[in-house]
Amino acid sequence: MPRPETPLLDLINDPADLRALDDAQLRQLADELRLETIDAVSVTGGHLGAGLGVVELTVALHHVFDTPRDRLIWDVGHQAYPHKILTGRRERIRTLRQPGGLSGFTKRSESEYDPFGAAHSSTSISAGLGMAVGRDLAGGGNDVIAVIGDGAMSAGMAYEAMNNAGALGSRLIVILNDNDMSIAPPVGAMSAYLARLVSGRTYRSIREVAKQLAEKLPRFFHDKARRTEEYARGFWTGGTMFEELGFYYVGPIDGHNLDHLLPVLRNVRDAESGPILVHVVTQKGKGYAPAEASADKYHGVVKFDPVTGLQAKAPANAPSYTAVFANALIKQAREDEKVVAVTAAMPSGTGLDAFGKEFPARTFDVGIAEQHAVTFAAGLATEGYKPFVAIYSTFMQRAYDQIVHDVAIQKLPVRFALDRAGLVGADGATHAGSFDIAYLACLPDMVVMAAADEAELTHMVATATAYDEGPIAFRYPRGEGVGVEIPDVGVPLEIGKGRIVREGTRVALLSLGTRLGEALKAADLLGQRGLSTTVADARFAKPLDEALILKLAREHEILITMEEGSVGGFGSHVLHLLARSGALDAGLKVRALTLPDSFQDHDKPDAMYAAAGLDAAGIVAAVEGALGAPSAVKRA
Repeated sequence: MPRPETPLLDLINDPADLRALDDAQLRQLADELRLETIDAVSVTGGHLGAGLGVVELTVALHHVFDTPRDRLIWDVGHQAYPHKILTGRRERIRTLRQPGGLSGFTKRSESEYDPFGAAHSSTSISAGLGMAVGRDLAGGGNDVIAVIGDGAMSAGMAYEAMNNAGALGSRLIVILNDNDMSIAPPVGAMSAYLARLVSGRTYRSIREVAKQLAEKLPRFFHDKARRTEEYARGFWTGGTMFEELGFYYVGPIDGHNLDHLLPVLRNVRDAESGPILVHVVTQKGKGYAPAEASADKYHGVVKFDPVTGLQAKAPANAPSYTAVFANALIKQAREDEKVVAVTAAMPSGTGLDAFGKEFPARTFDVGIAEQHAVTFAAGLATEGYKPFVAIYSTFMQRAYDQIVHDVAIQKLPVRFALDRAGLVGADGATHAGSFDIAYLACLPDMVVMAAADEAELTHMVATATAYDEGPIAFRYPRGEGVGVEIPDVGVPLEIGKGRIVREGTRVALLSLGTRLGEALKAADLLGQRGLSTTVADARFAKPLDEALILKLAREHEILITMEEGSVGGFGSHVLHLLARSGALDAGLKVRALTLPDSFQDHDKPDAMYAAAGLDAAGIVAAVEGALGAPSAVKRA
């Protein structure tokens, strides 16, 4: 299919070219940029709806502000594809999220137009304030603009940053991109006029004069005048809350109307001091009918037909681990009315949308607020409920203090369901679930499980439901299962007990998680070389099955552990046990296979695991390395 014709966009190599255009040309440029974004994402997949919603805003920001001298920070980064096209990366835009290609998020090492890397929500105002204060300390004069969505404003970090910004008084511009929660009143000509009025220097000057005059009045009249002025602007705009945090509020304005956007942004740019918040209302998926009609506005898509919007999803060979978790939890909840579910703005991503349909009163989406989610669940646990906190492994990092202080120290039976554990492919390092084994297994009384397949995950949901002695976590990866038969109802596992999957005599492969399949393949390859191999599924990173591990150590020459996690996790605990028990003194050869001590760039998951040495070939190479023999296994 031919690419769309974009004659004006073809002239734009960087934002300097964009700033050379007349205002009247920007409508055409925005239309062409939207077409280019749709066409590019149809080839690569990715986050489409958010970018389509900020096309006009992106054009206006780069037209009004002097980027990259002026710092433009995109919160999360889902919406940054149009920004990438306009900032010298158009030739590579069809490599988005592909091996060796552009990141799906903003990335400092990728472009000087990305002053701050993103992917996790609600960081932009904090980063922007730091840049603004750095500018002030250095005596600079550039602007700092942070663009944050209304969903990201549900995180406490955003308000912490705004509170600090209001106290410091540094010049900072925050664009609130309101595209989902409908927190704004209707926008139109009147609200646009009011936004231009209150953002303009004349209004601000008159306001300051009025304040000075009011201060000369008796206290009663001074307070009355101040409250009347604030109420009037709050009535027009709904911005009283932001004013209380110390921001000068402007809006709401139509984020798709350049005639409204441009004069307001220029007024804000030319304002002399203090933090300012501009409330912009946009529509996710704007300008692309299939996205506008979709419930999720095509938030995340695979490759699709840009004409019809039909996504080219391959038929699933097995249910996803996420779906297996959700179905298992639903079955537990049918039998136990104390089971409740908590998520942080990811009901569909974690499978809890299905749980919520059956148990709406027992499902809690707390917004992008992982810290609150964990302590909220701790409160539920004190009242005898069985909360399952379903959060991606990478996002659970945001609530570590709450896990330690509010759950673990109090030994509260909160159940942590860690989705997207291990490597996640196209989303790359920012979303990889690399660290949860290490950061959870070091906590006293924490139980940590990892599912080897769909059946094991079902049993682990049952185990977590039955366990009430303290916190318990189980991890599982993104994507489809391996296709094993799934039991109708899970059976609780004995805490801290693994299993032998295949018996051998010389080599022992001890797997935690879904590397078990690769361990079995490696055992076949080793068997062909005359190396009889035992394969075991640890199931638990904590507590360890010490009897099983010491048995493997006594009866084998080589012990290889493997996990889809970082250094410091399961393998480290096993090595500590072996050292403490004296097993290493008997000459046992041990190798711990983990993810590399580096942040891996996005790629296909299989390629990433192969690079980490966690595929069958890597396991065989580790065994032969322990024997002092060169590996004869060739990688695919």
